[in-house]
Amino acid sequence: MTPPRPEPEETPFGRLGYNFSIVGAQKSGTSTLSGTISQHPLVCRPPRKEAHFFNDEEYDWEHPDYARDYTAPKRAAIHTMVGDSTPVYLMWPRALERMAAYKPDMPLIAIFRDPLERLFSHWTMLRTRHPAWPDWPGFLTEFRPTSFPTTLPEGVRPMRYKHLSGIARGYYGGQLEHGFTVFDREQWLLLEFRQMLADYDTVVDRVTDHLGLPRFEQRPPLRNRYAGAEQVPGTAPTAEDLAGLADLYAEDLALFTRLSGIDTSHWPTTRILDGSLDPGELASRFATRVSPAPQ
Repeated sequence: MTPPRPEPEETPFGRLGYNFSIVGAQKSGTSTLSGTISQHPLVCRPPRKEAHFFNDEEYDWEHPDYARDYTAPKRAAIHTMVGDSTPVYLMWPRALERMAAYKPDMPLIAIFRDPLERLFSHWTMLRTRHPAWPDWPGFLTEFRPTSFPTTLPEGVRPMRYKHLSGIARGYYGGQLEHGFTVFDREQWLLLEFRQMLADYDTVVDRVTDHLGLPRFEQRPPLRNRYAGAEQVPGTAPTAEDLAGLADLYAEDLALFTRLSGIDTSHWPTTRILDGSLDPGELASRFATRVSPAPQ
């Protein structure tokens, strides 16, 4: 059983219902963007970046109490918006449907990163936080769906799936195709990781415009939040691993490119598939972040 949720924090200004969401993808700059938007004068900083509300499988979804369980303390009278930045929502079965039942007109933001780079960053984050969790070979085999999964695996604790669903999270095409059936396309702002870092001010303006907020008079500087450790113990990816993963993602990546309109030609996954990048070159780059695990 999930422990009961703590009593809501109170302030003299009352509480705000969450009214926008950064839904994914994990390890694609969601923390960086969330931290910036939370500095807007009209945006309330939430108690925590990731509420993990709509992916709570123990919650009573037949009788949701949004006023108690999905609000944040309003920290100033001027605040009109508060956002939930939980990147698992984009790929978690039924999460978007639960969100639509809460707020059908919710503005959504999703940031995408090359699937192989995102997957490797996901694994290095896990190895930093949980060194006893699967090494790279186990991470690739524990959950290896061949397309975007629409149900949770049977007999697996949701927490374990949340941490180790690295390959599933890279099926961006399937995620968007599903997401567009739940929320209208106009409610989505789709961003690309490298472009966001290269032209952050423009992206921040696009986000505030999408949320109906006035633009920052002075935009906060770009801060790379939760970049991860420079080295982690474990087994480095091989060229064969990366070539196989690129093939696994090929059909979905084509779907994503068509649905999103995002230019993915510079992504390592795309370049491996079109033959312009040797997977061994990418493996060598990844290997600089991995040190042999102690025996």
